[in-house]
Amino acid sequence: MTASATLLAGDDRAALAARFDERVRFDTPLAPATWWKIGGPADATIAATSVDDVAFVLQWCFKRKLPCFVLGAGSNLLVGDGGMRGLVVQLGGSYDALDVRIEDGAVVARAGASAMLPQLVAQAASLGALGVDGLAGIPATVGGALRMNAGTDREIGEFVRDVRVQTATKPQPASTWVGFSYRQTTLPRDAIVADVTLAFECGDPAAVRARTQDRLVRRKATQPVAVPNAGSCFRNPPGDQAGRLIEAAGAKGWRAGGAEVSTLHANFIVNVGGAKALDVSSLLARVHRAVDDAFGIDLHLEVHLVGEFVADV
Repeated sequence: MTASATLLAGDDRAALAARFDERVRFDTPLAPATWWKIGGPADATIAATSVDDVAFVLQWCFKRKLPCFVLGAGSNLLVGDGGMRGLVVQLGGSYDALDVRIEDGAVVARAGASAMLPQLVAQAASLGALGVDGLAGIPATVGGALRMNAGTDREIGEFVRDVRVQTATKPQPASTWVGFSYRQTTLPRDAIVADVTLAFECGDPAAVRARTQDRLVRRKATQPVAVPNAGSCFRNPPGDQAGRLIEAAGAKGWRAGGAEVSTLHANFIVNVGGAKALDVSSLLARVHRAVDDAFGIDLHLEVHLVGEFVADV
């Protein structure tokens, strides 16, 4: 099976080049932009640095019926070796904005979608934001963390005060209601998060910083941070831990090509060198089947698989 042909005609490429100049790249591999260091080329990758850039992309894709995908930190993503058709958008510029301050007795963080969550956590912790340590060590953009409701014992959705999004029909940022559940939100797929406002109760800054640092130290000690990975691969089932189940099923150390079920933490798959998307996806399927066979538990993916998964790349 081969990757499908580009969806961009010559005049499409010319129009994008005229609008974005050096901020658009064609047929560029996405692997360097993902934490797994895996992924084939996108038809076009655009660095969008303003509200007007995003509005243009949304309306342009809508009119041409082309897919549009926002790529954040790439920390929870497996991109197929055949790449992605349509436009891949990487936010920056005004979307990097981050302002954390105390307002009316609360720690309030206003962040653009491409602001990094670790920076928000560090600044909020320094002001004593209660519960922000539950978001420590997650290498995501704020927009990406919001879309998957990232967290540990506390999730980002618990602290959301306002979310503004852009869509093809409403291209300027507008507030929207968002429902949150475990690793899911009600955000429409065609909505691009513009910015988020979070609010935390105020606590003792020294105590919050200490808890945050403790979590970071534990993560480094128990997770394979030194090799390319995408974080936890499966969601925890109710009342149990996916990592415990995978280890109990005997999957630690399983290999497929350059991909391996981590010997440090079984819910991580690491790229030990030259792994392909099919290597990882085959391991995901094998692990899922092993846990189901051993315990009758249907694990659900936490990582997102996007793009075209092909063999002959």
